[in-house]
Formats: sequence, structure tokens, C-alpha cells
Amino acid sequence: MILVYSHITTPRLKYICEFIFKEQLGVEFTICNDFEICKTHTGPIINYSENSSNTNHFHIPPHSLLFENDIREQSITCFETNRFKAFFKIDDADFSFDILAASFYLLSRYEEYLPHHKDQYGRYSHENAVAFKNNFLDTPLINIWIEAFTTSLQLKFPQIAYSEKKFQFKPTYDIDIAWSFQSKGIIRNLGGFLSSPSMTRLKVLIGWEKDPFDCYDYLDSIHKEKNYQPIYFFLVANIISKYDKNIAPYKKSMKKLIQRHKEKYILGIHPSWKSNKRIFTLQKEKKRLERIAQQPILCSRQHYIKMSLPETYENLISIGIEKEYSMGYGGINGFRASVASSFYWYHLLKEETTNLRVYPFCYMDATSFYQDKKTAAASYIELMNYYEACKKTNGLFITIFHNNFFGTDKQHAGWKEMYNRFISQVQQ
Repeated sequence: MILVYSHITTPRLKYICEFIFKEQLGVEFTICNDFEICKTHTGPIINYSENSSNTNHFHIPPHSLLFENDIREQSITCFETNRFKAFFKIDDADFSFDILAASFYLLSRYEEYLPHHKDQYGRYSHENAVAFKNNFLDTPLINIWIEAFTTSLQLKFPQIAYSEKKFQFKPTYDIDIAWSFQSKGIIRNLGGFLSSPSMTRLKVLIGWEKDPFDCYDYLDSIHKEKNYQPIYFFLVANIISKYDKNIAPYKKSMKKLIQRHKEKYILGIHPSWKSNKRIFTLQKEKKRLERIAQQPILCSRQHYIKMSLPETYENLISIGIEKEYSMGYGGINGFRASVASSFYWYHLLKEETTNLRVYPFCYMDATSFYQDKKTAAASYIELMNYYEACKKTNGLFITIFHNNFFGTDKQHAGWKEMYNRFISQVQQ
């Protein structure tokens, strides 16, 4: 049991202590506001105050962030310590920076509540982020901080027993467009053929060839061999539009595809572009997928990673989503919350910990291909770098791939082979 002394207990302080001590280190803790009690405590004490009178305590003079109850611009100055970057520097302490306040700032996505510019899709732009500005977006920095913090604590309190985290790989797939030609109907296929004549389209439609986006048997074989439990996120918009080009959910083939996957894997809703500002549409799409799958849907990931805090998460909670997989950027790969671990979402406006569990991803194929214009070979190097970063910290590595990258579509030649090569390297 670790005793954390603070002159006051706030929801922010409690939240970050829960994450660091209980979830990451596996150590029970209690927050104490009475310094006289600390004097008689015989176990490990973290003194999170300006009072430095007891040298037996692990002293961290606090930044003001965890004791504030509003949202304001924070002064962030990064510096190097122990070969990693940090901020909220402190002097004359047992640790070089306020890890509690700094971790809270990144984990709560504090900066996304501040005034900021949006990208072309109306999303929070990664260019606003302190991680991008200070070149640690490709690093699970909070996990690295916690490792260094644990080492320092062990030097002061060798009697503390910590639980060891294990590396986990979780493959996930977004099914935006289940098939390139199949099940699109006469009008969509005719329009597609007139704009881009293709013998492949004709062969698929008369049953002579497999659809270029159909890679489901291939993925099944990987998951069976590796004993993976992936998550498939299905886009089930009822009206086709510029950004929602999925196969209509009322098509028998689409229903069969969903039902086939629900027998083996976890399913999640991939809320349409139009549902982003229309909670009624969001609710209808979730119910539609539940009807087809004949089971509750508890997982979600935003189409185009289009999300805005706190509105998006509030809407998802209101329709019964419990696990959210959109914590990453649509315009660049990296760690949006600077962490390779899942965590509960903290609602900054309400100053409370919610029951929504957030699962961050750090790599998406579409970002490498469409945004960065990378080849499959170059994307493999990037993918392996993120794998190594997560594995080194015993973190959670979540990837996003789309079915069209693994079929026979010429545009994505080499990606299936790249994925095979990557999977052969993954060790859990």
C-alpha cells in the first residue's frame, strides 16, 4: 500500500493515481490529506506537496494542474531527462518532473479542449498537439515515464511489489467498403463502369472472379494460426454519401458477412460520417448492427477518426458504448494520448471519471498510404517501429487495417505480403 499525501484530494488527482498506481503498477494506494497521519505511517509515502520536511518520503512538489477545476492554457516547456522528454519540471525533488500532472495533461487530452484549428475534415489537427510540436508523437511517453518512475520508487522503497505488464497485440479492421463491385447494385456498378471501364468488374459480377476487396478467408487463416481475437468495425450507414460508401446494410450478402464474423470475433460499430453530429442517426446505426448480429454492440471506432471532445464520447456513452477505439489521428500515425495502454476517459468539463474505456491505436494503413504516400515496404518499417516501441514498454499495440488493402486490388499491391511479413515478426 502506497500512501499519497496531498493537502487536498481532487477528482483529477484521484484519476491519475488510479491509472498509474493501480492499473499500471498493480499497487494499492490511498490519498491522505493529514500530514500528521503521514508521520506515523510505516509504509511507503509519496509526498505530493511543497512540504519537504521528511526525507523518508518520496517527494514530488506538485504542479497546480491537478488542483485546478477549470481549463486554461498551460505553459509547456519540454526538456530531456534520462534520455526521454518530459515537462512540468521540478527541482530539489525525488523525480525530475511532476509525472502525475504531466500524465494527466496528456491522458485527459487537455489540449483538445483549448482553442485550436481543425484539419480539412473538421478534426482536431495533430499540429496543435504538444507531442507533435516536441517530436514525441511516435513515442508511448507515459509508459516510458512510468518505467522510470518505478525504478526511482524501488530505490527509495525496495519493499514495494509491482505487477509486471505484458505486451499485447490487438489487430482491428475497419470494414468501410466490404466489396469493390459485389453487392453494390446495378446503378452503382453501371456508374462505376462508365467512369472507369473494367473487365474485372464484369468478371466479378458474373461470378468468374473473386471481388478485389474480399480478403476475409485470408484474415481468418491468420487469426486461426496466431490465435488472435481481432475486432471488426462495420460501417452500416443506410444512405450512401461522399464519405459513407459502404455496402447497404439491408443487402443479404452484407448481413451474412456480419453474421459470419460475429460467430468468431468481436464486432464494433463504425459510426458514419453523417452520424457524427446526429445522435439519432448514431443510435439507429448501432441498433441496426445489433439487429443484424443479434447481439449487443459495445465497441466503437469513428469513421475517418472524426471525433470531437467531449461531444463524441458523450454521444457514445449515451447509446451504451463501453469500449472506444478512436484515440489516434486520421492524418498522421502516432500516439495521440502518448500512451500504449487503455484507460478510462476523464470528462474534463464535468471533472469526473467515466465508464468509457479508451483503447488507443498508433498505426493505420490508410494514413501511411493516403496521407504519407508510403509504399508497402516503407510502411512495413513504420509499422515495425511502432511494434518495437510498444513491445519495449510492455504496452498495448493496436493497429487499424482495411479489407481493401489485402485483396487483389492493384492499387494496394504488396500490402498483403507486407502484412504477412509483419505478422511473422509479432511475438506476444
